[in-house]
Amino acid sequence: MRLRLRSGALATGCLLAEALGVALFLRGFFPLPVRSLPRGEARAEPPAEPAPPGPGIVSNWTKIPPPLFKKVVIVLIDALRDDFVFGSKGKQFMPYTTQVIEKGTSYSFIAEAKPPTVTMPRIKALMTGSIPGFIDVVVNLNSPALMSDNLIWQAKAAGKRIIFYGDDTWVKLFPKHFVEYDGTTSFFVSDFTEVDDNVTRHLDRVLKREDWDLLILHYLGLDHIGHMTGPNSPLVGPKLREMDNVLKKIHISLLSKEGEASLPSLLVVCGDHGMSETGSHGGSSEGEVHTPLLFISSAFEKRSGPLTQLELVQQTDLASTLAVGLGLPISRNNVGNIILPVVGSKTMREQLRFLHMNGFQLSTLLQENTPAYEKDLGYEQFKIAEKSHGNWIKLYLEGNNSEILLNLGKKVLKQYLEALRTLSSSLSKQVAQYDMYSMMVGTVIIMENLGASSSSWSEVDVLILAGTIGHVLSLGASSFIEEEHQTWYFLINTLCLALCQELCRNHFLLKECDLQLGTTMKQNFDSIGAAPECKNIDVQAASNSKLGKAASSAESVKGSDKWISLASPWIILICCRLLRSLNQTGVQWAHRPDFGHWLTSSEHKSELSVLAAVSLLMIFVLVQRRCSLVSKIAMALGLLGVYSYRAAIGNVVFPWQHDSKDISKGITEARFVYVFVLGIVFTGTKDLLKSQVISADSHMKSTGLWEVYSGLVLLSALLFRPHNLPVLVFCLLIQTMMTKYIWRPLKFDAAQITIMHYWFGQAFFYFQGNSNGIATVDVSAGFVGLESYVEIPAIFLTAFATYAGPLLWAIHLLCYLSSEVSRNSAAVGHGCFCYALMRSIPVALYIVLVTGLRYHLFIWSVFSPKLLYEGVHVFITAAVCLFFTAMDQNHSQKVQD
Repeated sequence: MRLRLRSGALATGCLLAEALGVALFLRGFFPLPVRSLPRGEARAEPPAEPAPPGPGIVSNWTKIPPPLFKKVVIVLIDALRDDFVFGSKGKQFMPYTTQVIEKGTSYSFIAEAKPPTVTMPRIKALMTGSIPGFIDVVVNLNSPALMSDNLIWQAKAAGKRIIFYGDDTWVKLFPKHFVEYDGTTSFFVSDFTEVDDNVTRHLDRVLKREDWDLLILHYLGLDHIGHMTGPNSPLVGPKLREMDNVLKKIHISLLSKEGEASLPSLLVVCGDHGMSETGSHGGSSEGEVHTPLLFISSAFEKRSGPLTQLELVQQTDLASTLAVGLGLPISRNNVGNIILPVVGSKTMREQLRFLHMNGFQLSTLLQENTPAYEKDLGYEQFKIAEKSHGNWIKLYLEGNNSEILLNLGKKVLKQYLEALRTLSSSLSKQVAQYDMYSMMVGTVIIMENLGASSSSWSEVDVLILAGTIGHVLSLGASSFIEEEHQTWYFLINTLCLALCQELCRNHFLLKECDLQLGTTMKQNFDSIGAAPECKNIDVQAASNSKLGKAASSAESVKGSDKWISLASPWIILICCRLLRSLNQTGVQWAHRPDFGHWLTSSEHKSELSVLAAVSLLMIFVLVQRRCSLVSKIAMALGLLGVYSYRAAIGNVVFPWQHDSKDISKGITEARFVYVFVLGIVFTGTKDLLKSQVISADSHMKSTGLWEVYSGLVLLSALLFRPHNLPVLVFCLLIQTMMTKYIWRPLKFDAAQITIMHYWFGQAFFYFQGNSNGIATVDVSAGFVGLESYVEIPAIFLTAFATYAGPLLWAIHLLCYLSSEVSRNSAAVGHGCFCYALMRSIPVALYIVLVTGLRYHLFIWSVFSPKLLYEGVHVFITAAVCLFFTAMDQNHSQKVQD
């Protein structure tokens, strides 16, 4: 098939313009959540009690009720799943906490966190009672000061003294709010102990003092263990036991300081989010959104036995509950409800007062964000409850102490609770307003560039894209997004079967006359390609008719190579099937055990070590064949350093290593590998610059590209977890087999080869264990070799590790097209154009789909994370195409000359 394509430079320009369109669309699609007045205007007087009906009776209670607790300690354990406390792990590793839950003075709940389940948005939800915008998952890496009304600001404005130790995200969100603080970075995930020791070391001193009202502790070690080794790691138990001892120390200290005349203290234990089965978070699986919420205080009645059924509350409910507990106004942006059992020890009048304040705040927020608020069911229910409350106050002020007063009070409580739930639901659904102007401008830019790119494709050329277009159209259903990996697995399996058919036809259905005719046709094409006026024609692409291709195949494939060529598609199919068993991804089958889980369990460390060593050896064998001697040595030493790094942090073991004690944190070993990565990439870049600037040496250019590619392979080997090294091995093996035994014998043109690279790149994105959920992003890769959190390297390394599959296949495409001596230099531009088009079509159509589905039930849990992945992929592809265009400059200059 001959595909007439425009230049790569045009494609790159279109893709850069499309990246601008995507940025504009994302700006409109991920807007700010509903907002009330700025916090400086938020300290308004609380509402008075509802006016009793009839003349002569007036309630004069207009002040905020007094606080319920003298001191409040909030212990936030990052990534604390509900089953870590309420399940078997809690009974085994947290005995004191379990005893307090079952027989102490406490209330226990499961708090549901809304996606995105990452730290910064969850802290906002806990302290403001609002649902942060989904885009907060991006700014999570650099948290700006929180300007909206929140519990911390209200407490400081009321003169309360707040102390904080832990994740420095709090210090960034609430600058100058703490009278004392010590922040530790939350992003250095290789640290399991120092981040927590830095919090606990302050406890003994602070608990003896009386000069504070609110103490906040944010522990990070459990989250870091999850990121590095998963929720079933043997390190989880000791960390939970450590947290149990911390809670015991705090609880006993608070009880010892309570006197009969003073108010009781309150200990709150919670998690900002949970943890997926792979140890990450950010998505909407049950393990990520369900966290424990414990209220422990002598003000509560003592429990009589084990818990039977835990009540599900919203994470946003904590802010309003703590506000009334501390005698503070409820935050104006709060969408949560007061958790009634926490204030259940107060009188009926006080309970009704609390719920009326909560309902008044929610209805005010609804008025500020909904023009037709009076028709809202929650608003109508609140007004009915308020009227009933007024009737209750009339009876109360008249001195009625009969059963009628009690029953009416219970009825009003029930009405308020129903109204609060409905109001909260209405506000949560209106959490964001789309910026349709930005979305439409971005969509227009994207569609215009798509039209400019694709106008030269013929009807036959479009057929080869049918699989990709069908995949994009399938993204209109949430289940196809969650299980998108299945689509790509199906496409590459189908591609392998098609390649098998093509190889069989060329090897077995070829007649002698076809060979002779094909050879003649090839000679004619060669003479055409030699003509000066046809300089820009991809000669092999032009001769790619069935006969010409068959003849070339017969000449190229002889002897044993013929049978290896025929077996190649089947070997690739076997490799792909093995990779599918390595990492379960998606949603429906993600919970099922896979080979990766088996390898990463502590009892199989020896097997993992052997597999990692064999994989690193195979990587060297497969990648070194085109490298210079110096680069081969650097590659060998670098791969040895990769194993040493993994052994240092305890993932694998050396044969002579008899105990599990870590050699080091792996900082030195990882940096040792980085030196060789930079050395290999520098060597390749030097050759590329020589070929581009000094002399147009195609061999030097090809060598330089392969050097850069091998350096990226070494970097991938360092960042991949040990059980994922076979993914890298099979990637290199499939590339090698397809290059030698499929693409060259069948003489595919640049466009066809580009599409195959793109498809396999997408499949390998999922083979790594990635998905369209944020939870599968391996953030631990961003901290390999770093002693502390450094933003730019961490972001780069995380992005590279996530998109290693598509990136390695894209760079291999450039290496292949540049190294094929039988192709003219226009093939690189053709490949660049086709690659850009393959990325543009999914983004353009998906943005149209998302715009139409913006009010879908799963827009924030399913469609939005996928949109972020697509946006990042566009920017990465634009960078790759820029590299393609730079490598195509020799050709452009020759044409101009």
